[in-house]
Formats: sequence, C-alpha cells, structure tokens
Amino acid sequence: MDVRRLVLLALPGLSLGIVGATHPGSLSYPTSHHWWQMHLAGMFVFPLVGLALSVLVWGRRDPLALVVHAGAFVYAVCYTALDVISGLTAGWVTYRLGPGQVRPDEVDYIFQIGGRVGDVGEWGLLVAAGAASIEVARRTGWPALVGAVPLLLGTWWVLEDHIFPPYGAAGAALIGLGTAGLAWAQGREARHYSLADA
Repeated sequence: MDVRRLVLLALPGLSLGIVGATHPGSLSYPTSHHWWQMHLAGMFVFPLVGLALSVLVWGRRDPLALVVHAGAFVYAVCYTALDVISGLTAGWVTYRLGPGQVRPDEVDYIFQIGGRVGDVGEWGLLVAAGAASIEVARRTGWPALVGAVPLLLGTWWVLEDHIFPPYGAAGAALIGLGTAGLAWAQGREARHYSLADA
C-alpha cells in the first residue's frame, strides 16, 4: 500500500476543507481581503481535486474511465472559473471599493455569471465522482464503499454549499478522504492479486 499516494490524493480536498472552514459567510468590505486571498490560493488547488479523481483511472481509455476524465476536466475548468470570478474578482473589487461603500449591482452580476459557471463544474464533479466510484466498485467490490460513500456525500455537500462552513468545508474534506479511500480499495485489490499469483 503506497501511503504517499493516498496522502497526495487526499490532500487537495482536505486542504480545501481546512481553508473552507475560514470562508466568510458573505462578501463585504471587512471580509473582502480574506475572501480574495483565499480564492487566489484556491485557484491552484481546486483543479487538483479533479486531477486526483482522474489519477484513479490514469492510463485507461475504457468508456467509464473516459467519463471520469471528462467530468473531472469540466469540474476543473468551470470550478476554477467560479473561483476566479466570484472569489478573486468579486472579492478584489469589493476590497478596492473601500470601507463604507455600498456594493454596486455590478458585483452581483459577477456573482451571477460565476455561479452559473460553477454549477456546471459541480455537476462535472458529481459525474466524475460517481463514475470513479462505480469503476472502483466494479473491480474491488465492497471495499470501494470506504471511498465511495464519503466521496459522494462530500460532492453533494459541495454542490449544495460550495466550501462554506460547515457542510461545504466538510464536504471538500470528505472528497479528499473519499478519493484516498477509493485508491486504498484499488491498492488492496492489487495486493490481493499479487499475493494470489505468488
């Protein structure tokens, strides 16, 4: 069992869960500095969640693996766009407006387009997570539940609540744990076959 692989696959989701625990509930001047800075950092982490799911089926070109890759790609592109638009851009504009300023309608327009693009990314994540869970379960049986249950629950919570605390942040962390859980199931199966061949 490659523990380093499990840690690396869990790390993106766990990192977002930790950062998400500090996510302000709303954007205003007092929260804007933290808002845009956390999303600037998130821009480099959000795509890694999709990459971690793709790693589970890396090198394979069967239909289910392609669904995982496609869903992960849609998530990585669209959710990064959400992060840049509604996180970095809206936060930066609100910060630059300064204290005591009423947030203009234009910032709400930024949130509208960011939210729509983000919705597409969230569904891409759900597709990738579901396909990865099915794929690992097909090959490993019940051990896949160790990863599939937290992965799908976490994905649903992120779909419902972004990475806002408590559920969105917990959801991001569960995605990390679930991805590692699926990798653990794969490693367990590979070890089982290698012992059987010995």
